[in-house]
Formats: sequence, structure tokens, C-alpha cells
Amino acid sequence: MSNKKHIPFFGIRVKKRLIELNMTQRQLAKKIGVNENYLTDILNGRRSGKKYIDRLTKTLALDIDEK
Repeated sequence: MSNKKHIPFFGIRVKKRLIELNMTQRQLAKKIGVNENYLTDILNGRRSGKKYIDRLTKTLALDIDEK
């Protein structure tokens, strides 16, 4: 059995964008007004974070439809 975590595509895109912007998850969490642990849960697919997806995409200038 594999112990690897499955990170959703959205989480991967956000993490790549954070690297491009030289921004930490902590900084992003503060900008969008969520707890760091909650943001981590969203990015790892443990929570939907529907309420914050717009803020995330706008803050990072991400196109969520882009593949």
C-alpha cells in the first residue's frame, strides 16, 4: 500500500503559483483571511474551501479553468 498523499490539481497549481510569487502559505492565508491550517486542508483536498476559492484565485491571479 502506498503512503503517498494525493494532492488535488488545484492544490498543486496554488503551490506552484506561490513559488512563482515567492509567497508562503502563511502569507496567503493571512491575505485571504483564513487560518493557516484551514488553507493547508483546502490545498490538500481535506476541505472544499468553496467560500475562499474566489479569494484564492484572485489573490494569486489564477485561472481555475486553465489546465
